[in-house]
Amino acid sequence: MKPGYHVQMATENPFILYYSLHQRPTDTRCFIPHMERLAASSLPMPKTVIADAGYGSEENYLYAIGEEKDPRFDVLIPYGLYLKEKTRGYKRDIRHATNWTYEELEDRFVCPNGRHVRFKKYQTKKTHSGLKQSFKVYECEDCSDCPLKPACTKAKGNRQVHWNTIWEELKAKAKTALEDDPKSVIYARRKVEVESVFGHIKGNRSFRRFSLRGLEKVHVKFGIVALAHNLLKVAGIRLTTFIQKQTRKKVGRKTLRYSVQLFIWGLIGQPLLFNLFIIPDGTYKSTIRPTSKFVGHDLARAYHQ
Repeated sequence: MKPGYHVQMATENPFILYYSLHQRPTDTRCFIPHMERLAASSLPMPKTVIADAGYGSEENYLYAIGEEKDPRFDVLIPYGLYLKEKTRGYKRDIRHATNWTYEELEDRFVCPNGRHVRFKKYQTKKTHSGLKQSFKVYECEDCSDCPLKPACTKAKGNRQVHWNTIWEELKAKAKTALEDDPKSVIYARRKVEVESVFGHIKGNRSFRRFSLRGLEKVHVKFGIVALAHNLLKVAGIRLTTFIQKQTRKKVGRKTLRYSVQLFIWGLIGQPLLFNLFIIPDGTYKSTIRPTSKFVGHDLARAYHQ
């Protein structure tokens, strides 16, 4: 089944900075609308955008580059076959023209059987999103008696290669950026940054389905979820800092208890009150007294965990 609403989030450290909802099943076509809405908001645009291979497309790369005099932002986004191209099996597969020899002066490929695959014509295709892609079509001189043809192509006639020059240049640029040492360290943070946020929301807080319909209502619903996530992270950071400060103090056998009252406002305009009893040995016990019955139970249980 396809999801009714597709959530896109921009995160950092890993707080939810911005989110948008779409009615498209794939990440690829959600990237540009998400970034357009972010640009229209009061938030500053990022200098570098990091995303997984689901967003790596020609259209998204071109959008990030922008105009020559007005580039939008840098991207660290792998294309779909980035990891597969590194495998030994892919490099040995003669079906892929990227494994063939290309003679730039003659503008032709040389297939694994040593035959020339010459330029034939230009061809234009239009994607579902409206992007026009330009291809150079190459065709082998003769594949009739080639012993490698069954492993090379399923076509009845001669083997053809549809080569998108712009797409190949964009892939090469993305590959260079991802294999740069400083940038590869930044890209490695992506899993921690955004995947952990989805994990907390779906796994720890059991939010997996929307109970409302309509983009406006669903947008507000997820806004409450994002607000709860950010507030709980702030509370967790402050609690950790408080425990660390108390454990540094020298305390004898007598057990001291510290009572902390923590108010959380904002969710439907009512406060939640948590009484935390901190013991200097690093453990803590809590009594939870939410003033809001609507969201108090779930939020308090998530906070306690």
